[in-house]
Amino acid sequence: MPKVRTGPVIGLIFHVAVLGVLSGTVGLGTAGWAVGLAGGLVVSIALEAGLQRSGAEAFGAANWVTLTRAGLAGGVAALTADSFTRPVSVPVLCVLAAVALALDAVDGNVARRTGGVTPLGARFDMETDAWLILVLSAFVAESVGPWVLAIGAMRYVIGVATWLVPWLRGPVPPRYWRKVVAAMQGVTLAVAASGLLPLAVTTTVVAISLLFLVESFGSEVLWRWRRQSLRIAVSS
Repeated sequence: MPKVRTGPVIGLIFHVAVLGVLSGTVGLGTAGWAVGLAGGLVVSIALEAGLQRSGAEAFGAANWVTLTRAGLAGGVAALTADSFTRPVSVPVLCVLAAVALALDAVDGNVARRTGGVTPLGARFDMETDAWLILVLSAFVAESVGPWVLAIGAMRYVIGVATWLVPWLRGPVPPRYWRKVVAAMQGVTLAVAASGLLPLAVTTTVVAISLLFLVESFGSEVLWRWRRQSLRIAVSS
């Protein structure tokens, strides 16, 4: 049990450590510290609440990997916040994002190999992905256009819609393409953030990525709508 409770605390410490390293190397302004610390606190509090609800008896190796990813995402968020007021180190931002994205392929494998697959771990992984994609989309939006924010906001918009519309809730049939599209968003945004490609090419690639994301979420909504329509027809 102590390992379970120390997980969120260590995660917060790691968030602060990442911010400290950034501050001492490439520099970090007030906005970066504020967003970075706020993100770390939200992760720590939400994770503690999730652990209490799940009654977990061990934190799990995969969760430590995800916790590391969350800390790196916090660094990306801090640099993104600073980028609105001053120049930031794009290479450092991209390295943090790239490592966080690479570790996304690790935590799931670790969970399966150690028998640590849990609903909490899956949710933690998903929310970390969503947070990283949101901050990357905010960074890319500065150069490509505000429409890029749709990529980062879509997960949260769907979440609110699910809360408001009951028939949108519940699992959907497994679809491998959904995982491919989700992974594509982070990679595409990281490449776009690097500025290595011409702006026209970057804009086109990001737009295509957004279309794939719309199709992925749209197929889920359509499947649930058909299921709801069938239920209504049967009960009539």
